[in-house]
Amino acid sequence: MRTSATLSRYIGRQFLLYFCMLLGILLAVILLLDTVELLRRAAGKPDATFSVVVRMALFKLPEIGQQVFPFVILFAGMFTFWRLTRSQELVVARAVGVSAWQFLAPVLIVAPLIAVFQVTVINPAGSVLVARYEKMEDRYLRGRTSSLVVSGSGLWLRQIQENGQYLIHADTAEAGTTTLRPVNVFMYDANGEFASRIDATSATLEPGHWMIRQGWLNTGAGPAEAFDSYRLDTDLTLERIQESFASPDSMSFWELPGFIRTLQETGFSATRHRLHFQSLLSTPLLFCAMVLFAAAFSLRQTRRGGTMMMVAGGVVTGFVLFLFSDVVRAFGISETIPVPLAAWAPAGASLLLGIAVLLHLEDG
Repeated sequence: MRTSATLSRYIGRQFLLYFCMLLGILLAVILLLDTVELLRRAAGKPDATFSVVVRMALFKLPEIGQQVFPFVILFAGMFTFWRLTRSQELVVARAVGVSAWQFLAPVLIVAPLIAVFQVTVINPAGSVLVARYEKMEDRYLRGRTSSLVVSGSGLWLRQIQENGQYLIHADTAEAGTTTLRPVNVFMYDANGEFASRIDATSATLEPGHWMIRQGWLNTGAGPAEAFDSYRLDTDLTLERIQESFASPDSMSFWELPGFIRTLQETGFSATRHRLHFQSLLSTPLLFCAMVLFAAAFSLRQTRRGGTMMMVAGGVVTGFVLFLFSDVVRAFGISETIPVPLAAWAPAGASLLLGIAVLLHLEDG
């Protein structure tokens, strides 16, 4: 029997309503907990006032909120099917010949649409707010004095010192090393006025300083002076430089492909950003898997009873999926396994497992 359009719209609308309700409740709880955590981190930092902390929590909320979307899909689906079963609506539908796959169809359409909306609209908007949060975190909580910007014109690195600051520009970085080529250094005094410029063939990061080789020093007071090597003090390390990259969460879905190409062209690893981009592409598949798990738990509850078992099963499923995704992600970042496999394996495995469980309960 074919599911009527009225029934399909009704089930899809119920699922969307419960999704919005659960998402709103979870976001409120997350905002409260994150504000408390930021207040703890801001203790002893006079510049980090309460209003600053609240703004930081609000800016960070989209990032954390997107991470709980799969679990909201899971519990919204479970609650939808549980409510429809409790009111005997699904029982009647099954009695007239509507199979589980037919009344699942509306939810399996709505869930990927939510995923597409998250990836194409919420993610770009949230990335702007997350970028603001990270800047405020660096300023008020971490006190970072350096930053790295990667663009189509190469990479720019800023280092603040007690007697001024300097900017380093390079076209590329040698893969697997801390050597930049070619290099331009612009040095400014404590008042922000230009002091000198260095143009060199390379700069290598060594403990406590940059070793700049084969270049010219121009102070503006006379002719440029050639040098074989020049030491420029810094407190940077390779780890701190890598941490200075824009995090994948602060990059819009639409900007990620271009940023990944730029990273690869300048010689830096783009593994984290590639993994994040592929994970975003796999989101619709993951949301479908969550719907199947929700249906599996709901069908089990209708036949054997036990709401607590349904809730416990959902919590365990969410925890196992999160743990599995985290482990596979770690393998992907370390490049132990290919990045596409690390991004798509959790969603693909979850979808296959959900189909298998539902087939067993429905047709087995």
